[in-house]
Amino acid sequence: MGKGEQTRDAILETALQVASRIGLGGLTIGTLSEELDLSKSGLFAHFGSKESLILRTLEYAGERFTEAVVRPALATPRGEPRVRALFERALRWPQLVPQPGGCIFVTAAVEFDDQPGPIHELVRANRREWRELVAGAVRRAVEAGHFRRDVDPEQFAFEMEGILFAWHHAARLLGEPGADARAHVAFEALVTRSRVRARS
Repeated sequence: MGKGEQTRDAILETALQVASRIGLGGLTIGTLSEELDLSKSGLFAHFGSKESLILRTLEYAGERFTEAVVRPALATPRGEPRVRALFERALRWPQLVPQPGGCIFVTAAVEFDDQPGPIHELVRANRREWRELVAGAVRRAVEAGHFRRDVDPEQFAFEMEGILFAWHHAARLLGEPGADARAHVAFEALVTRSRVRARS
């Protein structure tokens, strides 16, 4: 990695943390300039506009999510272990890649769910890709005989995402100390309901 790429990644790492804390709408070249103690002109040369900065920050977040969550999970055995790894690593993602305000994708989904444009499209594509990844892991769990044949992979992915969003709400907004435990109870119920029942 060249010096220019290292500088860019360092800027984007800070942008990710700032956006997590104050929201993507508050992420500007001026805000980032103050945070990094760099000139606005230097940052403008990297990104050119606020929209470009937000898009690149989200793309970078996606790359970091792949590194921290997806690749390690896909390295686990197919079936229920991989589904579990996806859940556990997604739950820990704001700690694995420091995001002081919580998951950047939750922030983005709330801010841009009804704002048409490139940012909205990128956030939507990211969330769809995640759902499809989870659904694919569930299909492999069915093929491996871990989950029942009548399990709906898309419904499982929908419910798992719901648990992750509820966890974020409970942990970040409500500050509930038991948020992690509640998320795990909900996930265990989902997995138990999906498992092949032992023959008596």
